Amino acid sequence: MEQNPFLQEAGQQRFADNPEPRCASLLILDVSGSMLGEPLRQLQEGIEVYKGSLHSDTLARQRVEVAILTFGGKVELMCPFATVDAFSIPRLEARGDTPMGQAVVEGLGLLDSQKTVYKQHGIAYYRPWIFLLTDGGPTDAHTHYWAEAAQRVKEGESKKSFSFFRGRC
Repeated sequence: MEQNPFLQEAGQQRFADNPEPRCASLLILDVSGSMLGEPLRQLQEGIEVYKGSLHSDTLARQRVEVAILTFGGKVELMCPFATVDAFSIPRLEARGDTPMGQAVVEGLGLLDSQKTVYKQHGIAYYRPWIFLLTDGGPTDAHTHYWAEAAQRVKEGESKKSFSFFRGRC
């Protein structure tokens, strides 16, 4: 039997193989210069523990899709959304300042795009999780990014568009 050529679009085959509802989990991680040393080591270890916990749960392995966005000097997508089996933990490196507001704004855009992908492929999804892990405050607190981030997080949480968690490293 020949495979349906219309399923070859990126992502479609993945959903055809695994039609389970999804839960997007976005990790927004501080890799600024102040994270150098032990804080960064613990953050790296924490990501490994998180992946291990998800991997040990059969249902989570099929449903949770993880993405990693870092901020340290610049905002960078280190790992696009992928199921736990396909998700690869990047090596984190400390650098630069702390554009936290920009990272949150870009992360929310990434999450909106992922929800659109689910809808386009007829995949149900649970309320996404956003984890912001940082050791301090933003260096972009006086920019439009910070105001937009604060407003969008408050609005998104009140509309139950996602659950937002902030942790200190």
